[in-house]
Amino acid sequence: MRTSIATVSLSGSLTEKLAAASRAGFDGVEIFENDLLASPLTPEEVSARCADLGLTIDLYQPMRDIEAVPADEFARNLRRARHKFELMRRLGADTVLVCSSVSPLAVDDDALAAEQLARLADLAQDFGVRVAYEALAWGRHVSTYDHAWRIVDTAGHPALGTCLDSFHILSRSTGPKDVEGIADIPGEKIFFLQLADAPLLAMDVLQWSRHYRCFPGQGGFDVAGLVRSVLRTGYDGPLSLEVFNDVFRQAEAGPTAVDARRSLLVLQETVGIAAPPASVAPTGVAFAELVTPDAEPLVAVLGALGFTRAARHRSKPVDLWQQGEARLLVNTGPAVRRDGTGLAAIGLESPDPTAAARRAEALLAPVLPRRRAPEDAPLDAVAAPDGTELFFCATDRPEHANWRTDFVATTGPGAGQPYASAARIDHVALTQPWHHFDEAALFHRSVLGLDAQESVDVADPYGLMRSRAVTNADGSVRIALTVAAAPTDDTVHAQHIALATDDVVAAARRFAAAGGRLLPIPANYYDDLAARFEFADGELATYRELGILYDRDAYGEFRHCYTPTIGKVFFELVQRDGGYRGYGAHNAPVRLAAQHAVRRLTGG
Repeated sequence: MRTSIATVSLSGSLTEKLAAASRAGFDGVEIFENDLLASPLTPEEVSARCADLGLTIDLYQPMRDIEAVPADEFARNLRRARHKFELMRRLGADTVLVCSSVSPLAVDDDALAAEQLARLADLAQDFGVRVAYEALAWGRHVSTYDHAWRIVDTAGHPALGTCLDSFHILSRSTGPKDVEGIADIPGEKIFFLQLADAPLLAMDVLQWSRHYRCFPGQGGFDVAGLVRSVLRTGYDGPLSLEVFNDVFRQAEAGPTAVDARRSLLVLQETVGIAAPPASVAPTGVAFAELVTPDAEPLVAVLGALGFTRAARHRSKPVDLWQQGEARLLVNTGPAVRRDGTGLAAIGLESPDPTAAARRAEALLAPVLPRRRAPEDAPLDAVAAPDGTELFFCATDRPEHANWRTDFVATTGPGAGQPYASAARIDHVALTQPWHHFDEAALFHRSVLGLDAQESVDVADPYGLMRSRAVTNADGSVRIALTVAAAPTDDTVHAQHIALATDDVVAAARRFAAAGGRLLPIPANYYDDLAARFEFADGELATYRELGILYDRDAYGEFRHCYTPTIGKVFFELVQRDGGYRGYGAHNAPVRLAAQHAVRRLTGG
């Protein structure tokens, strides 16, 4: 189906919004009146610009407070409408959105509303325009889609139809039965379909609508179920996004438009009207790659954690440090982070790397060119929303490109394995740009085939941090997506790599004996822990001594501790027992406060 996006969903000038929509692959746009009013381009120039960009103008919106008003007020409304219809003719738009009235002058009289909307449609028809009547969820007298349809049906005018908006419908819905009435609307009388998702919030619906809408798949609404109901009527117009969101209004238009288009591609797949390459969920973490301008502090920590330098890339300044199935690449090449050591890439084990890459490209993930020597393994890689490079790997499988063949075994300093503390990478935590959090969750679900858990809010000493984990079915791939407390927060919200161990106490002791320092945890935390849980004799004292934190859920127990931060990355040692599913969210405020305290003391 054709796809469209309202210009109000994107930031920037009208010309910037149009360019972003075109680059993202949209077929058309809804032009929001305020965007046109603020543009230096004439309607004819806007029309020509859209044509040059391959965009149709599918809707002009909105016209407000038109119907069910006194005669003199309606006469003024028709005068206003005549001007707008003339403008639309110049613009080349043939459908106008009319919202149900919120005016105090409007009366609760469906017959009058139908009569006046029919007269409006008469005038519109003279200009080659159709009128799509939409029920605002906060409309004064008309606030539901079925009520709006009854008025349109009563009016019986060929140039008058209805607009269905998923937010206005689903924000008032109490269950699937609330959309059953859509089946009673003939498809040809649904002139337009606007789509938006939203988080499930208990707040005034107007404020909810104006500030918290998001793209389909990023919230809690059953947008796919609504679309299925609309398609069964025979509706053949565009799927159009109308999203009011404070974050999107401040974010760069280009990435937002791509995120928007991806959401529609996934939605079309979900409802069965498109078939991109099938999802290929990763089955493990092949490696995590760290880049650093100064390897010495990082290598010291890795050595203390029990990692050994196992191999070096044959043509690049990249070392492979390994411990059990936990593999870390240390890159000291020219592509170094300006802010120091950081997590730059993740290798994801895939049962079919080629198919995984095809899926990613079809869902608009940026495919990354790779500088490689002719003999290097041809790995496919894409960029996540935060810039992290994601490689699709097939470690030790000769039928696919094996990245390990690019490395030559090392026998020099750092080789050998004095002890093993970590068996594998338990999870990685990636800090997202504040305006890409919802995009990141949709990306990892749709492109990588991971399941998303519910978002968690974590108290930071200087604000509130959001976190959402995505994981595969068996937990062998876990990625925690976090967003900083504020747009300008660049303090301790570093990325980190969690290493799984069977005995975190032994691993912590070995780390300390090898010269490592663990993050100090305040004594007050352990006093509270003693009140919340019962421990064996001496157990809590051990945790206090080493800085180990503890959590428990319905499935098991979790013990974990942290290294200090190096640049923009730190490490976590974790022990999961009995099927524990979380990430120690209850302990996160204590960890964040402890990291703030260390930074204040060290000036780092």
